[in-house]
Amino acid sequence: MTSQSAATLRSRYAVQAASDLEENRHRQQELAEKLKMLQEEEALLVDIIALAEQHHGSAKPSPLPEQAQGEPAPVRGERRGKSGVATAVPRSRRTGSKEKTAAKGRSQRPLLGDLLLELLAGHGEPRLAKDLRDELLVKYPDREPTPQVVRNTLESLVAKDRVRRHKEERSVLYTLVDRGRRRTSAG
Repeated sequence: MTSQSAATLRSRYAVQAASDLEENRHRQQELAEKLKMLQEEEALLVDIIALAEQHHGSAKPSPLPEQAQGEPAPVRGERRGKSGVATAVPRSRRTGSKEKTAAKGRSQRPLLGDLLLELLAGHGEPRLAKDLRDELLVKYPDREPTPQVVRNTLESLVAKDRVRRHKEERSVLYTLVDRGRRRTSAG
């Protein structure tokens, strides 16, 4: 190899190394930005999990299925935070005597989720949400949840691992979770 070809080769290597180094710095910067974004997302998810655990720890069930049956959503206890997002005032600070009386009357009425669990317990095979709603309307004529409320309640029970979802072609069927195979939650 001649000295000129060696110099040319060294020059090419130097240019390639500089290019690789620049590309590496770019990639490091991109990864650092992505890491920062992921850390922010992690902090947000940790906050969400803490709120969910706090909510899961409370014995009060969510009133959403009841609201969808024709009751207006509560607005009275709502406040706007600094971000402009509505935040609920704790129930203990906004519950008046009328609300307590209404809550007592409502607490005697079984929750829709409990009724659906009872209906599923009577069947060994998976059931369609429509069939469960039809059966509910016959067995509890005073209850008239919409098909969407029944599906939402069933999906809520799936999320709580009390009901299992089965898909057959375009149909979604539900069965009661076998308590022996049910996951236990720490807490």
